[in-house]
Amino acid sequence: MTQSPIQNKIGMVFIPVSDMQKAIAWYSRLLGLPLGATSHEDKIYNLPMQGETGLILDAHKPVRNSSQPLFFFWTSDMQATYQFLKELAVEFVNPIEDIGSVSTLTFTDPDHNLLMVCQAHEVSDHAQE
Repeated sequence: MTQSPIQNKIGMVFIPVSDMQKAIAWYSRLLGLPLGATSHEDKIYNLPMQGETGLILDAHKPVRNSSQPLFFFWTSDMQATYQFLKELAVEFVNPIEDIGSVSTLTFTDPDHNLLMVCQAHEVSDHAQE
């Protein structure tokens, strides 16, 4: 079998948006980022992220919502995250769910794209026995 020339690494995640300025303001507030400039005739906005994977707001095509979250953000405090999102008046899709190794919270952005926040649970030595 031929080895794949495709790297096992995600470069960018694209989020489709209908109103670029509204999306920039909302995501910048969500992530505590300063506002920046768009590119590609105001159709692309690169959100500065920690780590290698980038996050891009893209207004090139109509928004078609997925039935699954596009990706998830990590949090170390789910209750504080819930309160913060509540202050942002997001639409929650589900309440906080504890699925064992993580707790999850699914919500929508202004274009109704599904997003998720996860908090990892520490696994105790007793739980592995």
